[in-house]
This record gives sequence, structure tokens and C-alpha cells, in this order.
Amino acid sequence: MQLDPHTERAMLETARRMPSAPGPATPHVRRPWLQLLSQVMDLAGGQAELLRHAETPWASVTFSGNRHRIALAFACNEAVAAGEQFIARLPEHEFTVARQIVADAAVCSVEHVLLPEPKLTVEIELLLLEDS
Repeated sequence: MQLDPHTERAMLETARRMPSAPGPATPHVRRPWLQLLSQVMDLAGGQAELLRHAETPWASVTFSGNRHRIALAFACNEAVAAGEQFIARLPEHEFTVARQIVADAAVCSVEHVLLPEPKLTVEIELLLLEDS
């Protein structure tokens, strides 16, 4: 599943407004990709712009789940510094996604641009497995 940036921003804003724990006022549970995107953006320190998100089914003999490929842009010196911290922290970060296990989180590509202004583009891939 690949979405255009305007739709992704709207979905992310929806995810940020929704409480993460269901309760009497929120009987629903957020979809795994909404929880994942919200946590990725939090890990980026509020300095990233979501460029794209794609989700594809994944399965092995014993597990099933989805691969999520996410591209983020960090523009300006402060954001680039936050992006470098994001790259360092991502592989060891403990994600909490309802009924899912984040089995792998990896940086796939990084692009630094200095002119006309500093910009860092990062593409990551996360493997979510269904937790029975």
C-alpha cells in the first residue's frame, strides 16, 4: 500500500490526536500502522516530515506480518542533527504496537544534501509480526 503525501499527513495527524490506550471514551484500538508511524515520528523528535509509507504483507513458515517502508526528511541544521540521532537510536528502539512485535528496524538509505540548505532524507524498514 502506498499513499500520497497529503493523505499520509492527514493519517498521521489523525494518529496523533487519537489516544494510544483504549478506554471508555475510545473503545477502538488504533491500527498497527498508525501506532507505528506515530512512534517513528516521536522517535524523530518532531523534526521529520513524512515523505511516504508503504506496507506489504510478509510471511514465513512460522510467522506472518507486514513490512513497513517509511521515508522521512529532516530539513535545517537542527532537524538534520535530530535525524542523525534518529538513525543511531532506531535499531535498538523498543516499539510498542498492540498485538504486534517489531522484529526488525533498519535504516535502508540515507541522503545528505548541504545546498541550498542542509537536508537529510532517511528511508527505514520495519518488520511487524503478529503476536498471538
